Amino acid sequence: MGVKPRFLALLAVLLVTTACRPVDAGRVDTRLTAEALALLRDWDDRRSQAWTEGDAGALAGLYTPGSRSGRKDRAMLAAYAARGLRVTGLQVQVLDASLRSRAPGRITLEVTDRVIGAHAVSDTFRIPLPRDRPSTRVISLRRVAGAWLVAEVRPVPTPARP
Repeated sequence: MGVKPRFLALLAVLLVTTACRPVDAGRVDTRLTAEALALLRDWDDRRSQAWTEGDAGALAGLYTPGSRSGRKDRAMLAAYAARGLRVTGLQVQVLDASLRSRAPGRITLEVTDRVIGAHAVSDTFRIPLPRDRPSTRVISLRRVAGAWLVAEVRPVPTPARP
């Protein structure tokens, strides 16, 4: 009779352990990465709209309070506006991405991307801006009051070539 409870306990541990293990860890990561990229794509679209409209307030609302990345982005927008320019057609082309971490209300991605399709526009001209070279960054997103905002964007150094 003493063996039966131990056997049942062992069986329960095996069942729980097997049920909690993902079937394909790579597949689960791919799904989570795709969800995180969809959030980032939506964020990029809203950023592009803010740049097109020259709307510093809307741009500020895409970043967490105190974000250095947000301050830099707003400063660039202000520099274009000071010259009477808006930037239209701003698109981010993602070349590679991986999910670094995910926790409730927090997502960190490593993304290799580049800016394409942007134009500097004034009342009298429209000039294509040069294509950005691919660069890799770590993007930290936070959920604040129901919205996903960028907390920081940090460059990932590229290894020196021999």
